[in-house]
Amino acid sequence: MNLPAHLAECLPRHQDLYYDGKWQTPADARYQETVNPATGGTILAVAQAGTVDTELAIEAAHRAFPAWKAVAPAQRAACLRKAAEILRTHANKLAMVDAIDTGNPVAEMVSDAHVAANSLEFFAGMIPMLKGDTIPVADDSFHYTVREPLGVVARIVAYNHPLMYAAAKIAAPLAAGNTVIVKAPDQAPLSCLKLAELLDGVFPPGVFNMLTGGKECGQVLASHALVRKVTLIGSVGTGKAILRSAAETLKPTLLELGGKNALVAYPDADIEALVQGAVRGMNFTWAGQSCGSTSRVFLHESIHDEVLAKIAERVTQMHRPGDPTDPATTMGPLVSRVHCDRVLSFIASARDEGARLVLGGARPDEPALRGGFYVQPTIFADVQPHMRIAREEIFGPVMSVFRWSDEEEMFRHVNGTEYGLTASIWTRDLKRAHKAVRQLEAGFIWVNQTSRHYLGVPFGGSKHSGLGREECLEELLDFTEIKSVNIQL
Repeated sequence: MNLPAHLAECLPRHQDLYYDGKWQTPADARYQETVNPATGGTILAVAQAGTVDTELAIEAAHRAFPAWKAVAPAQRAACLRKAAEILRTHANKLAMVDAIDTGNPVAEMVSDAHVAANSLEFFAGMIPMLKGDTIPVADDSFHYTVREPLGVVARIVAYNHPLMYAAAKIAAPLAAGNTVIVKAPDQAPLSCLKLAELLDGVFPPGVFNMLTGGKECGQVLASHALVRKVTLIGSVGTGKAILRSAAETLKPTLLELGGKNALVAYPDADIEALVQGAVRGMNFTWAGQSCGSTSRVFLHESIHDEVLAKIAERVTQMHRPGDPTDPATTMGPLVSRVHCDRVLSFIASARDEGARLVLGGARPDEPALRGGFYVQPTIFADVQPHMRIAREEIFGPVMSVFRWSDEEEMFRHVNGTEYGLTASIWTRDLKRAHKAVRQLEAGFIWVNQTSRHYLGVPFGGSKHSGLGREECLEELLDFTEIKSVNIQL
């Protein structure tokens, strides 16, 4: 580890597995080094949960379930609110851990702890909604339903916002009375370990568990009979693998997968707001590593040239790659060398296929950044639907801009991918907006807005972008099952 002392002190003290309320060494003593994406240097060596470790964690969570299920709703809510308070107190340090480990700018990552805290508080308040119904059927009997927790829930989270996902995604299952095992992302696990340190003792042993590891750990969580539900924020390929494993034990899944999201701009759009929205929607801040990024921008031909020029100008002004631990940095590196090379291959293919490079398209040439996995914010114009950058999820800082004139043809191209996570429509005409909403195949659609999430509003994808909805009452209810009761009078 080669970090200044003020940064090193933010890192987790433990690098082992956390389950059954204790830190546990891996059975086969396997550890894997984490890499600082800003420098390419190593940070810490983190335990890798194998089959034995994962099974032990599952058994611990299973043992803890009956007692946690029986905990009074008000007491469960109090535990969640205490966890939220801890996150808010330590938000700055948690942000620095993620900046070191993911490469996302520290100033932007502070909000992740608060977003997660909001989620914990939201679901703590929603616990009274875990209620059943009385059902009038006949005079000589009484029918009612109750909602009960499932048991052990596995939540596998992504590397772009690991702290936020790990902390926020325990909220609904714990509120419903389940026990939870979080699998940290193998590319950036450190903030998840820090979270486990901070929450140690908040929940009874075995109720909240944190595992670090790779594919082997994930496969066991998805296939084990004692895991009653498995969820993922990740790629389509991983989602399909989890579905196959989960099918063996008929366990339900909740999947938030990839996106190739479209922003559609009409001639009457507010130009300045549109430009801001397109830049914000691309999530250049975290180098485009967001499944919800509106990376395909469809501009009507009457405003195309003006808006494209303004977008390029605004990106140049706002997003310059730099050291993610510096509060002044507005854009960080990609998470790994492998991913950096993959993004650069997309850029090369766009050039080969005839797209016009408007901005970026290479690694930065600043000497201070040469060791890291940086790619300049990149914009291509004259993109055609058959091109690779128009069809595949890049998960990097690459915006593809399309010119359109025929609305029917435009919607055919917008919907012509396997993805359907988010979309954004820009127009002043409310009738036109509603019609466009009906045309778009996506699970979450903004009108004159991008990127924002709202607790209480269902978020999730259609087609290959996922199954189920989160951040809402439906998420809480999906971690329960209905039991029907008949009483003969």
